[in-house]
Amino acid sequence: MHHDILIIGAGMAGLSCALHLAAAGLAPALIDKGRGPGGRMAARRVAIGGADVSFDHGAQYFTARDPAFAAAVAAWQEAGAASPWPEAGEEAFVGTPGMNGPLKVMASGLAVRWGVRALTLTQAGDLWRIATDAGDITARTVLVAVPAEQAADLLRDAAPDLAASPASIQSAPCWAVLAAFHAALPLSQAAIRGDGDAAISWAARNASKPDRGGAETWVIHASPTRSRALLDLPKDEVAAILLDDFWSASGLASLPPTLHLDAHRWLYALPQVAKGGGPARFDPALRLGIAGDYLHSPRVEGAWLSGRALAETLLAA
Repeated sequence: MHHDILIIGAGMAGLSCALHLAAAGLAPALIDKGRGPGGRMAARRVAIGGADVSFDHGAQYFTARDPAFAAAVAAWQEAGAASPWPEAGEEAFVGTPGMNGPLKVMASGLAVRWGVRALTLTQAGDLWRIATDAGDITARTVLVAVPAEQAADLLRDAAPDLAASPASIQSAPCWAVLAAFHAALPLSQAAIRGDGDAAISWAARNASKPDRGGAETWVIHASPTRSRALLDLPKDEVAAILLDDFWSASGLASLPPTLHLDAHRWLYALPQVAKGGGPARFDPALRLGIAGDYLHSPRVEGAWLSGRALAETLLAA
């Protein structure tokens, strides 16, 4: 299979890049190891009590400060894929009906192959050969829009200079707990923010977000320090530990029994930001580029802006 432009990674950065290239008349193709739109804006559906319940277990909300990104958010709102969530702040938005709502809209008109993992990247004459777990792909131009550590692994041998930026990044991990309770928690607030290195950095009543509803569901994020301490423990053990941490953070006398309790480990949850070099990198001689929040800012908006910057750099080249 051959493409003129292949984007590895169909998260916010990759999809933003692809849409800007498509708007300029190009036809980028994308591959992503996930089963569908989500990445760190994932939403997991779970059957609880005979009903499907959604958990936003990755990014919890996003803000829009850049005018171009604000315009994109307004378009998502018009499409029913995003909505304000005042509980997280006056400028906070969430995807609807799950955090991956905007990604579903963005991916809908693009050529994305889900469930395809890029393994190696090598030069083949004037083309790039991408070995994947679904067979080889060739492309004239390759744009890598995956977390920094994964980008560094993929580019290390193929383009050491380009790999230097993602290789310099260390991302903080985050354990996320998905909890549904038999009864509503007697808390007036919908979100709890931890201070400093508190065990719990964030907890939110997921059902309080627009278009969710249903059971009393909470998503609990451990702090980077707590996540590192629990990094290699089994997820069931982590879920129980962090539920106790949440109980302490809540100040409640007790918690009702859980209907559902699970945990998910995000190894690359919160990246540092690479110093210098702008919000994207593109080597015109190699026809190879990178984008991601680690090149701009560790936020949803940062990923979108980095993807757009990579597209603009490629178009200018």
